[in-house]
Amino acid sequence: MTNSLDLEHLRTLIAIAECGGFSKAAAVRHISQPALSQHVRLLEKGLKRKLFERDGRTMRFTPEGEKVLAEARTILEVHDAAIRRLNAVQGSTIVVGSTEHSAEQILPEMLRSLDEAFPDSSTRFEIGRSTQLIEAVGRGAVDLAFVLDPSEQGPGRTVGRLNLAWYAAQNWVAPGSDEPLSLVAFEEPCGLRERALSALAAQGHRVEVSAQSTTLEGVLAGVRAGLGVALLPSAGGLPRGLVERGDLPDAGAVNLQLITRRGLRPEITETALRAGTQFYRDRPHLQLVSEQRDVVGA
Repeated sequence: MTNSLDLEHLRTLIAIAECGGFSKAAAVRHISQPALSQHVRLLEKGLKRKLFERDGRTMRFTPEGEKVLAEARTILEVHDAAIRRLNAVQGSTIVVGSTEHSAEQILPEMLRSLDEAFPDSSTRFEIGRSTQLIEAVGRGAVDLAFVLDPSEQGPGRTVGRLNLAWYAAQNWVAPGSDEPLSLVAFEEPCGLRERALSALAAQGHRVEVSAQSTTLEGVLAGVRAGLGVALLPSAGGLPRGLVERGDLPDAGAVNLQLITRRGLRPEITETALRAGTQFYRDRPHLQLVSEQRDVVGA
């Protein structure tokens, strides 16, 4: 039996329990999965007991593993409390994800709120599409993210609701009744793309996707080039070089959701939620149909 326990190995054990698996725990701990597995093996070797057993395609704690997990929580709680009392806390990093234009509008407020609430932590942000960010939060690589939910059935808590609008180049001409309508969209999978296709089909439009991109800037470039129209969330000012097309079907609105990784400290989640909802409360015009609009990346 070992005479001491490595605190980092105990943190790994707790991360596995909170994240529900080895791969997500490795992402949260910012180590490789082989390194995480080595932590477990060293604990098992030192304690001379099996901590995990296979359950189909997954691993679960053994009864002995559950006992060690309980002790690990107690040890780290006492250790971390002592560090705090000694004012020796090492700053952690909070990773925040956001869609492209949500980042421009919401991230400054979010980073300010997190900095005020957690002065000993630093923040790092990731910009990407909603589908990518949801996956990153799911595997624990991102702590929290602001994503669009066109399906209104996705995970997370609603921060705000944005109207959807059609945009086109100023010289774009709608096709005749016997011609397909050209759509510029994000590459699949994309809920906004599906919403656009459904809305147009419901009014009898034949549609062809004339251009697609993985980024918001790529979609806007295609629209500015006159390749077709795009359906995008609106949040105040008109995109440069584009006009809003009111002659296309109403596509409704889309939720902006806050999603968080499993095991994230509740106070971080609540701080982020308060900052996001306060941002919209202070700017009620962002959730109303207006004459001029800006776009939020999907």
